[in-house]
Amino acid sequence: MQEGLYLRDCYLKEFDAIIENVKDEKYIILDKTAFYPVSGGQPHDTGNIVCNDQEYNIVFVGKFDGKISHEIDKEGLKEGDKVRCIINWNRRYKLMRMHTAAHILDSVIHNESGAMFTGNQLGEDKSRLDFNLEKFDREKMKSYIEKANEEINKNKDVKITFMPKDEAEKLSMLLDWDYGDMKELRVIEIEGIDKQPCGGTHVKNTSEIKRIEFVSVENKGQGRKRLYFKLSE
Repeated sequence: MQEGLYLRDCYLKEFDAIIENVKDEKYIILDKTAFYPVSGGQPHDTGNIVCNDQEYNIVFVGKFDGKISHEIDKEGLKEGDKVRCIINWNRRYKLMRMHTAAHILDSVIHNESGAMFTGNQLGEDKSRLDFNLEKFDREKMKSYIEKANEEINKNKDVKITFMPKDEAEKLSMLLDWDYGDMKELRVIEIEGIDKQPCGGTHVKNTSEIKRIEFVSVENKGQGRKRLYFKLSE
């Protein structure tokens, strides 16, 4: 399995790499990468690969058979090329802020209501969280967001650690999540607020989130509630 550089350093914006494999002219495997592949409700990174003064735009990043694959917008790269890789930092950082905000909001809603987190989709402009929550109360959802903002304002550090799978699984608020045959899981800890297994990108301190704002709520059926939120700039 290829370990993404983002797992240990979410703030790595540029890096050098060597092209390990090229498939169908546009699907690139690097010997190492910091580009995040679409996973766990977090969209893939975008950015550029530069080689011999030519720039190739990355339009999709996914993980297949344990390898992170980068789809580029034109042909020209070949195996063995030494390249400079540049992440679209504006997009990445928005998603980092969103992801850490989602963890805080997950934790607050779980602690306040006992609801389990069942899914999410992060976005640059707004994100959604799904819960197995029976009672549907718009004002209560707004109060959860305010409690989350109180936690954000405490300027807590966000730590990355790695734990044995059997220990990390006990921390999860997710229902029916399959971690496969991994022996070790990456854990995101927001001091005094939340501690969860997670492979996504996050900010270093809650102060970077600024503030969560309520957008809307939806009733998706019995015991299924969906909350949309955004972040203030």
